[in-house]
Amino acid sequence: MDKGHAATPSSRADRKLGSEMGKGRLEAFSDGVIAIIITIMVLQLQVPEQADWAALMSVGPMLASYVLSFVIVGIYWNNHHHLLHATSSVTGGILWANLHLLFWLSLIPFVTAWLGHHDRETAPTVAYGLVLLMCAVAWTILQAAILAHQRADSPLAQAVGRDWKGKLSLTLYAAAVPLALINTWLADAVFIGVALMWLVPDRRIESKLQLAAGQPAAPPELHHQ
Repeated sequence: MDKGHAATPSSRADRKLGSEMGKGRLEAFSDGVIAIIITIMVLQLQVPEQADWAALMSVGPMLASYVLSFVIVGIYWNNHHHLLHATSSVTGGILWANLHLLFWLSLIPFVTAWLGHHDRETAPTVAYGLVLLMCAVAWTILQAAILAHQRADSPLAQAVGRDWKGKLSLTLYAAAVPLALINTWLADAVFIGVALMWLVPDRRIESKLQLAAGQPAAPPELHHQ
């Protein structure tokens, strides 16, 4: 194009399309990483040497930390699926924000194993809380990057709204870290509480997308996150 000519609407549209990418590879890569994270966690479980209930109870803390981390990773995978379902394309910024989230999620197996081996110790509980806090921060950044790529009145923006659950999760995780220095049981209770909060049925994104497509939303009793 001649430098003296202004960019035409079609050329601007072409550049915009060139800056956007399909979300298929992002979804596939993220699903693969999350599957590996869960696989690593289960492989870290130690089989009791003895075949009795006492031996099983001895690995109880490891099983408990695994179950909690499995639920947390599962919640992120579930919400990640819904978030990308409402996204038609991604940008370079979204790709990096997604990698940032996967980085912190990939540390969950490490802190889970440490916490399982030393469940009453302060340092492992603090480390576990810090990783969960950073996962929540990374999720907030990814969500903001995707929302910035959409219209202000998009179904996703309407579904997220003020995101009180996300903000409350950040606040609780931030409080759990110093709380672990005082009492590890209380910090563990916060971790479990946040997970339970996200297990409450919630289909905001799906409902908004159904309404945008002219489909009736599912009845409240059938809602699942």
